[in-house]
Amino acid sequence: MAQVQRMSRLMIKTLRDDPADAETLSHKLLVRAGYVRRQSAGVWTWLPLGMKVLENISRVVREEMDAIGAQEVLLPALLSKEPYEQSGRWEEYGDLLFRLKDRKGADYLLGPTHEEIFTLLVKDQCTSYKDLPVMLYQIQTKYRDEARPRSGVLRGREFHMKDSYSFDTTDEGLVESYRLHREAYRRIFERLGLDYRIVSAVSGAMGGSASEEFLAPAAAGEDTFADCPNCDYAANTEAVTFAVTPVEGASHPAVELLDTPNTPTIESLADHLGVPASATLKNLLVKVDGEIVAVGVPGNREVDLGKLGEHLAPAEVELVLAEDFEDRDDLVRGYVGPQGLDKVRYLADPRVAPGSSWITGANAEGKHARNVVAGRDFEVDEYLDVVVVEEGDPCPKCGTGLKLDRAIEIGHIFQLGRKYADTFQLDVLGKEGKPVRVTMGSYGIGVSRAVAALAEQSADDKGLCWPREVAPADVHVVAAGKALQTELALEVGERLGAAGLRVLVDDRAGVSPGVKFTDAELIGVPTILVAGRRSGEGVVELKDRRTGEREELTVDEALARLTS
Repeated sequence: MAQVQRMSRLMIKTLRDDPADAETLSHKLLVRAGYVRRQSAGVWTWLPLGMKVLENISRVVREEMDAIGAQEVLLPALLSKEPYEQSGRWEEYGDLLFRLKDRKGADYLLGPTHEEIFTLLVKDQCTSYKDLPVMLYQIQTKYRDEARPRSGVLRGREFHMKDSYSFDTTDEGLVESYRLHREAYRRIFERLGLDYRIVSAVSGAMGGSASEEFLAPAAAGEDTFADCPNCDYAANTEAVTFAVTPVEGASHPAVELLDTPNTPTIESLADHLGVPASATLKNLLVKVDGEIVAVGVPGNREVDLGKLGEHLAPAEVELVLAEDFEDRDDLVRGYVGPQGLDKVRYLADPRVAPGSSWITGANAEGKHARNVVAGRDFEVDEYLDVVVVEEGDPCPKCGTGLKLDRAIEIGHIFQLGRKYADTFQLDVLGKEGKPVRVTMGSYGIGVSRAVAALAEQSADDKGLCWPREVAPADVHVVAAGKALQTELALEVGERLGAAGLRVLVDDRAGVSPGVKFTDAELIGVPTILVAGRRSGEGVVELKDRRTGEREELTVDEALARLTS
């Protein structure tokens, strides 16, 4: 028998007004409908209805992970410093880590992710190739000290995540484990009722080779992805890359020095010379692990610092400051050009291809140079696609103009390879009696993020509207108010519960029918059954929360409909 939850006994307090600090739809509605409450910045309490949705998502995740042979474990959230120091991530994570000391002064952290600990677990438990392959997962609370926690449970300091890890003795085995996870993720998100896209991604500080993200398109999303309307290409904008195509056959005159006073910006330079910004070469100076590096892009494009950081991870990338120009006579602020930068590593976007000609800084105050040709007047140390992707940029696969959309990252899968196995010397005895280095995959799903993503995608102007698989109940029975109506509502609720349905019954006394109906739409259970004015006749109203369709049925007809 499924549980029947009476709202008169449920800890719930709905709100008519949006929280003052809420910007996203999911933040507003999850608070207003009584699913979560803010405890502190980026830290949330999950209330009874919220826990039901969270547990339903976790159940679907567990079922599909178990179906591919993964085994569930639970690792500690309080972790010692040493494994993360050994992997280098004690420093790489920087301020994102919650660090603390015990009473003896030993260093600990609250786990942001568990690659190191899973690797050590398998090293302890698996000694032979006969023990592998193995896939392990957990649903665990993670901690990251976000500088600006926002958007409710979408970006918090404490969040719920499913992370799993595969361990294989061969690269072919890793590919198969990756495939199994990829298909499991497709089934999970389809069962949850999420609209999602699988896009190419960059591995960044995680390391490894193949990397894909599962994104849920939503206006509140913090990720931007590119989607080709003509072919199957889709990628996070940080992973969109264009090939370097040399400009061949063009003849360029010699470099010409230009007098360009008071033109330290691309806009002022283009206006002074009467040329489009695209004819100029922008040279952004950044510090990579403290070393000044120049990044060249066309003047009409912006550098995507996140993309640059992902390309250079785990190195730390930051903009140069005014004081960084002190004691550097070779760097003239606002007039930097790639020609003659002997002491500076020069990176460039593929659009700054060999043979392309530019107007750029002349490394002298108030001076620029024309006809500066890549490959003739300066060399590029490394090409990296680092510009902010724009709507209409050519698809790297077919050339069609790309479309851009916002999305919430709900899953990410990596082929880690042997990065962590090398760090912790994770070997097993192979078939030939010799040690074999294990190769790994890492696979994450944001469980609490999925709650917010579903709220964003399914809500309407009346409130939440959950897919049935994750809703806190199958049926929301509303007693309009009178004693007879409440008696009928409770009777119907018990009969539905006995048939195996999860039921929420609004039997609250002293609450007006209007408030009850408003709350039912706000809470978002997919089916609403109203014991109203015709209760004395044994007639109830059945309403589909998503479509708004209503139908009057006898109690027996309604029960047959709902339990069929």
